[in-house]
Amino acid sequence: MMIDVARARRETPACENVVHFNNAGAALMPQPVVAAVERYFARETAIGGYEAAAEFAEELLSVYDSAAQLLNCGPDEIALVENATRAWDMAFYSQPLGAGDRVLTSEASYASNFIAFLQVSRRSGAVVEVVPSDEHGQVDVAALEAMVDERVKLIALTHVPTNGGLVNPAAAVGAVARAAGVPFLLDACQSVGQLPIDVATIGCDFLTATGRKFLRGPRGTGFLYVTERKLGEIDPIVIDGHAAPWSSRTGYELQPDGRRFEVWEQQLAGKVGLAVAARYAKEVGPAASWEHIRHLASGLRQRLAALPGVTVHDRGAVQGGIVTFTVDGVACRDVMTRLRREGINTSAPRVATARIDMEDRGLAGLVRASVHYFNTEEELDAVTAAVGSLER
Repeated sequence: MMIDVARARRETPACENVVHFNNAGAALMPQPVVAAVERYFARETAIGGYEAAAEFAEELLSVYDSAAQLLNCGPDEIALVENATRAWDMAFYSQPLGAGDRVLTSEASYASNFIAFLQVSRRSGAVVEVVPSDEHGQVDVAALEAMVDERVKLIALTHVPTNGGLVNPAAAVGAVARAAGVPFLLDACQSVGQLPIDVATIGCDFLTATGRKFLRGPRGTGFLYVTERKLGEIDPIVIDGHAAPWSSRTGYELQPDGRRFEVWEQQLAGKVGLAVAARYAKEVGPAASWEHIRHLASGLRQRLAALPGVTVHDRGAVQGGIVTFTVDGVACRDVMTRLRREGINTSAPRVATARIDMEDRGLAGLVRASVHYFNTEEELDAVTAAVGSLER
């Protein structure tokens, strides 16, 4: 299956205005997603909030099926939340960790995740340990396996880091977790929508994702996958009358499915848009998207690496659509700002976004250019030319 790039660009109006290489921050929404959100807001404006929700009840329910089809899981295993961080928090903070318990994670862990590790460690006495990386910069699966013992209560992995092109070997980590009987939490914030995801193959117990990045959905949307075998074992850290209906004066009943991790008030127009975005991604084809994204990213790395004074910093045996680099003599945020003036969108992650990995590599910052399947070879050339012409 080939990507119809021309169609993708026709359905992405912003392609006419900018060269968008900031898809790891927030991708451009396709027109069907925008139309769905606008249609919901129009009805909410016309008839009222609760009334619009009732009118769109079927579409609001469909997002569970749409998300589940992307992950190869059941709709009952999906919880809808406002972003990937909240999804991750709902999974992590619900883990019963105590003094001496061990949490294993990777060097490329995202800032918000690691801050949560530190907070829970201070509160509970649990110990957070970082598994070393292998020669490719990805989590060393053999080292992970050697570190697992009866005190390890959670393995938490960032699938695709925010600050580089590598793709961590999630399925290999899942195999270690399953063999040891240890829960496995996968942060797939940068991978859902970028590459094919099959939770059965990966073997994770929890997976978190966002709408706004490679899935091309609205901001303020995300979801959590919780495997059915864990649903009955986990007591969510926060509940309300939606997650746990008040069944008597002294009792409540947790929802039997993923909705026990939700709250009642949500961004409903965003949910409708998220359902469309998930179906759109499925129609385009995750495998085809992944192949084209990798092709474009590889081409950009080669072009940038050939420029004098430009260093590409991506690692990984498998590399995806995030391309990171630095320019000698120009601060990373200055590179981002100058490119934006020329209609080229990138971002500039700082050391605090992935401190362990960045400090170990001696990096204070990076320029991040993240491609998607609607980008073109001509845009790769345009970005390369713009970077090459920067005054230093």
